Amino acid sequence: MYYKSLFIILLAGSHIVSSQNNTNSKSENSIIDKSVASLLDKMTLDEKIAELTQDAPTNERLGIPIMNYSECLHGLWLPGATVYPQAIALGGTWEPELIREMTTDIAKEARAANLTHCYSPNLDVISGDARYGRVEESYGEDPYLVTRMGVAFIEGLQGKGDEYLDENHILATAKHFVGYPENRRGINGGFSDMSERRLYEVFMPPFEAAVKEAKVGSIMPGHQDLNGIPMHMDGELLTGLLREQWGFDGFIVSDNNDVLRLNSMHYIAKNKTEAALLGLKAGVDMDLVIGKSPEYSSYINHVLLDTLTNNPSLVKYVDQSVSRILRAKYKLGLFENIGKTYPDSVVSKPESQALALKIAKKAITLLKNDGDLLPLDRKKIKSIAVIGPNAAEVRFPNGKYPQLGGYAGIPPYYISVLEGIQNKVGKNIKINYAEGAPLKSTSTEGFAEAIAAAKKSDVVILALGGSTETCGEGLDRDNIDLFGVQNELVEAIHKIGKPIVVVLINGRPLSINYIAENIPAILETWYLGMNSGEAIAETLFGDNNPGGKLTVSFPRSVGQIPVTYLERPDFVGSGKGQYKFSDKSPLFPFGFGLSYTRFEYSNLKLLNASIAIDGKTIVSVDIKNTGAVVGDEVVQMYVRDDFASVGRYNKMLKGFDRITLKPGETKTVSFELNSDNLSLYDKDMQKVVEPGDFTISVGSSSLEKDLKTIKLEVK
Repeated sequence: MYYKSLFIILLAGSHIVSSQNNTNSKSENSIIDKSVASLLDKMTLDEKIAELTQDAPTNERLGIPIMNYSECLHGLWLPGATVYPQAIALGGTWEPELIREMTTDIAKEARAANLTHCYSPNLDVISGDARYGRVEESYGEDPYLVTRMGVAFIEGLQGKGDEYLDENHILATAKHFVGYPENRRGINGGFSDMSERRLYEVFMPPFEAAVKEAKVGSIMPGHQDLNGIPMHMDGELLTGLLREQWGFDGFIVSDNNDVLRLNSMHYIAKNKTEAALLGLKAGVDMDLVIGKSPEYSSYINHVLLDTLTNNPSLVKYVDQSVSRILRAKYKLGLFENIGKTYPDSVVSKPESQALALKIAKKAITLLKNDGDLLPLDRKKIKSIAVIGPNAAEVRFPNGKYPQLGGYAGIPPYYISVLEGIQNKVGKNIKINYAEGAPLKSTSTEGFAEAIAAAKKSDVVILALGGSTETCGEGLDRDNIDLFGVQNELVEAIHKIGKPIVVVLINGRPLSINYIAENIPAILETWYLGMNSGEAIAETLFGDNNPGGKLTVSFPRSVGQIPVTYLERPDFVGSGKGQYKFSDKSPLFPFGFGLSYTRFEYSNLKLLNASIAIDGKTIVSVDIKNTGAVVGDEVVQMYVRDDFASVGRYNKMLKGFDRITLKPGETKTVSFELNSDNLSLYDKDMQKVVEPGDFTISVGSSSLEKDLKTIKLEVK
């Protein structure tokens, strides 16, 4: 079986194989061995690689080291790992530098466990469909925000400059290339169908930056077909665009079982051999099969070996894939460390746990705070009711915590909302806990206990939302209401008349109309990782002032989907561009988030109000903290080309900066305007800057009322 001499094959989960497992006869592998041997002889990377293969432990013949993998979306997908906030929460920090710090630590944990390759980050731009279960794995609905977060993630994981792929860094994998979330029914893996313009304006930018700026080492295509062509056989994109136009020099790894799916799902290849050849020719270098028999892989079967034997001209495709995998292993230093032993376990360090808590606190978003109910004053409260299916710790038999979100490892500890509040208030405040109803339950049997707990308390904390049982990969939904009887629980507790704070722990935007209308305070926390309860408790009692902002718009109902701030002009003022019997606007918009303090924007100005098409200028604004406590504000800049040669969005995010201000303090925030963020794709799909007027908007969210505007002329 030729896969035991090559490493274009990766079997994951219970089957990770390498050339060191070879037990087949030399004659069976002769054509492949000659291919690999000749390739090694001709390698131009460094003569050292050939020397090292001679001295390496048995291959038996070639001595090629294995490259072990993991997921690391928000920490390693392993027991003992530090679990950070889920990707949607990471986006909500609007602070790329924190993401870079996180992945720098993740890489060190990976190396300690002999891991050198991770299938992250997820660079999918979520285009307004909250039915899709993998919303939680994305940084949000805006291409610029996803780009900045993705580049930071990759640079932290892989390193930069002299640190690139050194002993403290590992390979990142940008996925899912490309347009993966844009399916017609909100279902994972559904086909994508879109214009070339939308593809390049919305979905391509994060991947282009990953290749050109962050030098990502690996890319994973999506399960879907795009405009009729399955991604795993799309040579125009995988080779023509990625390699020839963008200069990508890493390797492409399939998504799980997707080369075979060219036959079994897309019904284009008639058999495994055809599927394998389509994948190889398109540029898929490594066939990933997780937790399944090798028979599920198209690259590792005798039929393909016979095909190569009968048609040696096809071996050139094997050569190029082998070359790319060897290059990656060489860069990672695997040949230099053959025989080196590792602990083969993950140890979450206190400094990583502290960083996870810091990020969690930065991610929390305050959606509503009528009457300044928050922060709670411990001096005025004698008892608190903590109620809801997400209030206390839940743990599956396999050790996993469902409130961590998908692709989470098993951390050394997890702090729930209930535990966090108990730790915060100690014995000074009585805690009355009641579940109310399990997350997926349709029974109201537990309501009586919850109502009793609320009645004997001064304030109620309702912990609601979702979990890995209701959201995540393969958990797409046909509605986005609170699961089970959660909404009925809110109504029952609300009737009591006590002050209520809703704490949302979830992975997708939810239609929480009743809560938004009736409950005075709402915290969106997403999945905050191993320190969830501590971060939430510090926020409830004012030790942390929430400064996160939404990176996805909240729909009012499933019928409003897709809902996103990336809208084109419509029948403004005519009444035709609205729903007739409901509100078209999102319940909570992109970029929105409140604070325990207030911020005032003033003095918006341009350094130069007129520039050439290849020129640049600076837009600046003053932000003042007019409240009584220290707070963070995320300053956002949007750009609109007022009269362009092609249709444009009403506004597009082109800059952001998270700043901290003391009471009474003023800071000036500046953004550069240049040929990159003023450009568009014209009718010929050429990226250009067109002369004319631009509206530059700066403020605290994507809402018009939260923005100040100024005009820029480009000549």
